[in-house]
Amino acid sequence: MRFPVNKCLFAGVPLSGLAAGIVLRVFDPATSGIFPPCPFHYLTGLYCPGCGSLRAIHHLLHGNLQAAWAMNPLAVLLLPFVGYGLAAEAFVQMRGQRLSRWILPGFWIRVLGAIIVGFGVVRNLPLSPFNLLAPGAMLLL
Repeated sequence: MRFPVNKCLFAGVPLSGLAAGIVLRVFDPATSGIFPPCPFHYLTGLYCPGCGSLRAIHHLLHGNLQAAWAMNPLAVLLLPFVGYGLAAEAFVQMRGQRLSRWILPGFWIRVLGAIIVGFGVVRNLPLSPFNLLAPGAMLLL
């Protein structure tokens, strides 16, 4: 059963995403001070799987794939899939038509979850080469 969604309200989501993208392109998350720090890193001193994602997207918006990869390689790899999923859902809500979908069995969703958790653990190990997964560490090579 589908719940009715106000199309005008849902149209604001892509516009909000566009506005967020413009702000992220203009302001560097590493230096501007308008973006909050990662609460997990702030409280524990450890890097979560998402640490460096805003900086990675900022670098991608400037066309610097190497710096984006250095900030968070997992975010760079998963961003196209997340973007497609959001665009597909917006298309369904606004036009009532589906884009082609990839259906992942539950096993692969659990594998992806394990990869994300594993990435969060491995990037905090103080051993080489794992310490290169810390945000920005690859830029120091």
